[in-house]
Amino acid sequence: MSLRHPLDASMRSTRTETRHGKTAARPFVFLNAAMTADGKLAPANRRFIPFGSARDQRHLLELRATADAVMSGARTVDASDVSLGPGPAKYRRLRLRRGLAEYNLRVVVTGSGTLDPRAAIFQRRFSPIIILTTRRARGARLAQLRALADEVKICGESELDFSLALKWLREKWGVKRLLCEGGGEVNGALFRAGLVDEVNLTVCPVILGGRSAPTLADGIGFDRLSNAAQLRLHSRKPVGDELFLVYRVERPRR
Repeated sequence: MSLRHPLDASMRSTRTETRHGKTAARPFVFLNAAMTADGKLAPANRRFIPFGSARDQRHLLELRATADAVMSGARTVDASDVSLGPGPAKYRRLRLRRGLAEYNLRVVVTGSGTLDPRAAIFQRRFSPIIILTTRRARGARLAQLRALADEVKICGESELDFSLALKWLREKWGVKRLLCEGGGEVNGALFRAGLVDEVNLTVCPVILGGRSAPTLADGIGFDRLSNAAQLRLHSRKPVGDELFLVYRVERPRR
């Protein structure tokens, strides 16, 4: 059971939007997350335990195969055995058939500049790693980031300016489609900045609970319902006990 054709259609939609100037200044940003039925991404201790099916893992790789770059926050990178890469050869061949580079760029977000140099992503040097940070990262911490990554970009003073960061990724690295894989703090900041175009969710038949367990969009959130990000259901597909959902983000009318 494949989601490949809808993903190709999504790529065509991105190119059309770019030609009309809607997203030309920044990449098309789409999120992907597997969440429990009660909306959690991980337990309260934030030690990620995969709870999605093998089908969900294939879906993740299918989405990566449409992206120029894959982005994740420092907590996710530190706590998980992730490389943010395209995966097996069949997905790399799919990327090449779509006119993409065989290996996607990898982007890590850390406002404070704190990253574990022993994290799995830094042990697998198959494509450039870019770190987005703020001026809070100074001295030895900034030097360590520059030793880990192919490029470190400072975007903001104390909080990361995602609008600036995404514009730079488009201009400097040619990123047209950016896949964000969390965590909740990064997702929340992107929603608040109005930078998310599409949300891919796998709802899994698990309840984790926990008032401090991470959710799809954490951080300070929206102060009122009228300011909240509004979604429109684009597709849904039940597979076994999981539900694969795709939402498009509605833009406010001007």
